[in-house]
Amino acid sequence: MNDLRRSLAIGSVTLKNNIILAPMAGVTDLPFRLLCSGQGAGMCCMEMISAKAILYQNKNTESLLEIHPQEGIVSLQLFGSDPQIISEMAKRIEDRPFDILDINMGCPVPKVVGNGEGSALMKQPKLVEEIITALVKVVHKPVTVKIRKGFDEAHINAVEIAKIAEASGAAAVAVHGRTREQYYAGEADWDIIAQVKENVSVPVIGSGDVTDGASAKKMLETTGCDGIMIGRAARGNPWIFNQIADYLRDGTVSPKPDKATVKEMILRHAKLQLECKGEYTGIREMRKHVSWYTAGLPHSARLRQKVNMVESFGELERLVMEEL
Repeated sequence: MNDLRRSLAIGSVTLKNNIILAPMAGVTDLPFRLLCSGQGAGMCCMEMISAKAILYQNKNTESLLEIHPQEGIVSLQLFGSDPQIISEMAKRIEDRPFDILDINMGCPVPKVVGNGEGSALMKQPKLVEEIITALVKVVHKPVTVKIRKGFDEAHINAVEIAKIAEASGAAAVAVHGRTREQYYAGEADWDIIAQVKENVSVPVIGSGDVTDGASAKKMLETTGCDGIMIGRAARGNPWIFNQIADYLRDGTVSPKPDKATVKEMILRHAKLQLECKGEYTGIREMRKHVSWYTAGLPHSARLRQKVNMVESFGELERLVMEEL
């Protein structure tokens, strides 16, 4: 089997491998990124951050901007629709220790789309050009773009937007193989990723339906993409990055982590949450993570019911040790 792991150069930044943690709101915070980086992710993408929230000094945004030196290569993702605001805010935060600046043109959430941001930008190619051009002009770090197949099936324009992104100075393009209207339903269209790869010379990162080593290998081989982005399959499963790396190297299928390993990771994750966010917020945010970590494990349904009542680290630790 050919070794499909490879380092990936995005502008002036070289990733240790081509397996990337996708940005996910409410998931890819600092604690989770630390865990995924430690488990072999070549780059970790932060939760998307509103350029306007930086402008208006929103108090919750500062914590979203926090980066730890042990994270490895980090991509900070902004969203917005005003070229001047996005570029000015990018310049304002450029001295923070992220490596790559990504622009979100793929978020399907109604609130974001309703403001003309996220995947709504794919309906305005001229504005896409203006945003990327403005950013590249003022920011010295590589600028990348995350897009979808198109806004809906009647407007499949990922290739057009990717070509505009490259011409405007973007250093890489990530393509999710679903339209905005699909959200995350149905199968991802990997053919559109292949089409983008054929039409641009900058690195193309494929996203959608990569859940294990076999699907990662299939995406790389069938689309020709340069890297893969792991989103929902990483929730409760930071081990996926090393597992995919092993498979891409020589076809090794790593065993799923046993219960002891899962327990250890849950508690380590919880401790990081408390360090970053305090007990009140940290424990409440851990409830969804515990549900993801334990999904499919024998006798774990009762734990998932009870975890929503947990309010302290001690309670969480007892629940995990006794019920899992």
